[in-house]
Amino acid sequence: MTKRPFLGEAVFCLLLTGIAVPQVSLASDLAECMTEKMQQVSDATTIGELRLECQKQLQDGTYTAQDQETSVASERVRQDKKNVLQPFSLMTHKPNYILLGAYNTHGYDSALFQGAASDQSLEADDTEAQFQVSAKFPLAVNLFNTMDVYAAYTNHSFWQVYNNENSSPFRETNHEPEGWLQFNPQWKLLGLTNTSNIFGIVHQSNGRGGELSRSWNRIYANFIVERGNLALSFKPWYRIQEDAEDDDNRDITDFLGHGEIRAVYKYKEHVFSVMSRNSIESGFANGAVELSWSFPLFNYPYVKGYVQYFTGYGESLIDYDNYVNKIGVGLSLTDWL
Repeated sequence: MTKRPFLGEAVFCLLLTGIAVPQVSLASDLAECMTEKMQQVSDATTIGELRLECQKQLQDGTYTAQDQETSVASERVRQDKKNVLQPFSLMTHKPNYILLGAYNTHGYDSALFQGAASDQSLEADDTEAQFQVSAKFPLAVNLFNTMDVYAAYTNHSFWQVYNNENSSPFRETNHEPEGWLQFNPQWKLLGLTNTSNIFGIVHQSNGRGGELSRSWNRIYANFIVERGNLALSFKPWYRIQEDAEDDDNRDITDFLGHGEIRAVYKYKEHVFSVMSRNSIESGFANGAVELSWSFPLFNYPYVKGYVQYFTGYGESLIDYDNYVNKIGVGLSLTDWL
């Protein structure tokens, strides 16, 4: 197996713009809280006192509707609702983690980096560190008493930290700002609850030029349903076409397809996730599967252990058309649930 060189720049972006999972209408929560408490308080309690008490509980995140399910996605919604009321706060979007060691059995393609640098001696290690930083924030909450508006930024970096011969460069860094509208209908069907429906636009690029430049723009939907400790995400997308002369990766949908499906299951403090992308669409030729597991480290509450396995195409933009078979171990700060 050949190793693949690289040429990267240590660009560590923490621009943190933000996007999210579900948010519940604050107005409807206030009305629901007041309706419940009217049946519990004395006749001497005024409507104003009820409103103030419910507003305080909503702001503190201590209010839970009596008939609210204790499903995992609903709990994520409750936590987001608590944080969204706090000014100058950032919320987690996608998982935040670091893989201290990620080994690719198939190796990384070095030809692009060698050509861009005119240096045939560049060689990439099969083992590197990888990390992801992802945050979101609300732009508008309960807009038209119907929806919330979010923005988010995700940074996914591939760091050849153990490659001392080439000064431990960043092999690739993918930047992903996005924005979306979020509805939380709480529809129920066949034992499932439709927690959130999201409609957004996302740009993804690696911030490079020439032979190494990669970018694409998409509009997407994300339909999230849950049952108990299981959450399912169905996320189709449509690529916004570019002019042929400006398109660095015109065949990217042949490898990343037109959507992905993700299932997340929470068992106590363990979170298991499986993602499938483009597998059926490509006839299992150019698809991708990602498995992850976060688990508690003794009684330490601030980080978890984290294992991630990826096989297929599109792990990073620079390798979107190259097969990757990777297993990584590290630490997780936040997970999907």
